[in-house]
Amino acid sequence: MFRLTLPCILAAAALAQVRQEDIERGPGADWLTYAGNLAGWRYSPVAEITPANASRLVPKWVYHVPGARGLRSSPIVYQGVLYITNTNSIYAVDARSGRQIWQYADTRAKKAQVNRGAAIWGNRVYFTTSDNYLTALDRESGGIIFSRKFADVEQGTGSTSAPLIVKGKVIVGSAGGDSGMRGFIMALSADNGEELWKTYTVPAKGEKGSETWGGMIEYGGGAAWLSGTYDTELDTLYWTTGNPWPDYAGHLRTGDNLYTCSLLALDLNTGKMKWHFQFTPHDTHDWDAQSWPVLVDIAVRGRPRKAVLHANRNGFFYTLDRVTGEFLQGTKLIDRVTWARGLDDKGRPVVIPGKEPTPEGNWVCPSVKGATNWMGQSYNPATGLLYVLTLEQCGFYNTTFQEPVPMKNFSGGGATEEGGQVILRALDPKTGRRVWEYPMTGAGRMWTGTVSNAGGVLFTGDDDGHMVALDARTGKHLWHFNMGELQTASPILYQVDGKQYLAIASATAVFSFGLFEPARSIEPPKIVK
Repeated sequence: MFRLTLPCILAAAALAQVRQEDIERGPGADWLTYAGNLAGWRYSPVAEITPANASRLVPKWVYHVPGARGLRSSPIVYQGVLYITNTNSIYAVDARSGRQIWQYADTRAKKAQVNRGAAIWGNRVYFTTSDNYLTALDRESGGIIFSRKFADVEQGTGSTSAPLIVKGKVIVGSAGGDSGMRGFIMALSADNGEELWKTYTVPAKGEKGSETWGGMIEYGGGAAWLSGTYDTELDTLYWTTGNPWPDYAGHLRTGDNLYTCSLLALDLNTGKMKWHFQFTPHDTHDWDAQSWPVLVDIAVRGRPRKAVLHANRNGFFYTLDRVTGEFLQGTKLIDRVTWARGLDDKGRPVVIPGKEPTPEGNWVCPSVKGATNWMGQSYNPATGLLYVLTLEQCGFYNTTFQEPVPMKNFSGGGATEEGGQVILRALDPKTGRRVWEYPMTGAGRMWTGTVSNAGGVLFTGDDDGHMVALDARTGKHLWHFNMGELQTASPILYQVDGKQYLAIASATAVFSFGLFEPARSIEPPKIVK
């Protein structure tokens, strides 16, 4: 391991500590969690950037992350310092200028996977390495406080998600479900990394839910590789789970295969499952549920509800009661859904026969990329809309009768896609109705998320590598900037010295944008004769 420090600019904030109340307060000047707030809104109450002035946005700085090729990280910001992760590494950057303050890289790690971000608590920043070490660093110096192993990479498990910290518990999940492993969600101590509880996403033989497996349960997948959200009042975590394994060979694992492709409601203190909702029973198209569970209080069919919203890869948009897990309503997220006629009154898909993968192959919509994916969504309380990146694309799915070998990246078949189109859609969560949409040119390959603010602007990336600003109420294009490469992460908003900034990781760098400020005129010096 090594770390590199430069002269520290944090002396004035040396005694500052990030507390639970700071995280619960949500964004303002700071951006303290991956999604901005614990409910997953990706929304800033700062209103400096508006539809009237968004055209004045200009780049303020660019930080090129050493060795980066496809950044997935969403930055966090605290007191003018931005923290960004790459594979097995983390960087502290001056949020005003883009100047590096320190960096830390774990050179011990042999596995290389993408990393989606860091977390902050007290005077420490935390991130996980690809080989399952939770690492805590002093946020001012980058000095290591502890690095503790929480899972065995030799068992097919990796780590790619940003940790979520609530009340001193660091919540992490497992990656690697497509290779044959048993997924889990864990709580670790923010003090020392000790395990506090562990909840498996696939039951063991004889446990409740195991009756839904006709085979392969020991390595059933259900990875939890995306961060979750949290309800402070209910003291409940909401976490999504991955697809079953082998992905396309459903004949090896008959049944619904709980608790894969599901949303789990977990008690924060014990990890006990309060309820679950499975979106795609017996998934054979790799449509895991790794898309954000967004928590909102809205009226559904005239009745106030504590709801959780979920845009799923299988092509449907769901509204659930987050207290009970009750299915409230579901609508089509994309136009072309050919595997199911719709959802019944319990939210279970009405499957169309003959759409399973076969040795000869089947065309099915959506594609293996899904109708949406892990990219960040934004809920704007001022507009009442949820903004979701969707993909109109079909795929060709086939299966094989090759003998599966756990932990060897065997998927039981394969999938390819045809040309598709990315469409940003604004949804009314009370009804699931589409209010407006913003179609994009390009090859259907972008992975950019969204963020919005109280000024009425929505930010995203398009499929041609531009950073884009839209009117959050109408979808009208306001501004764009060509970043020169594919964007693979979600933008954030932060504030320094009373100025609002937009930041996003592209494939290799972090860009920060702010409003153009005309240069002040300076009187020439007087010449004394």
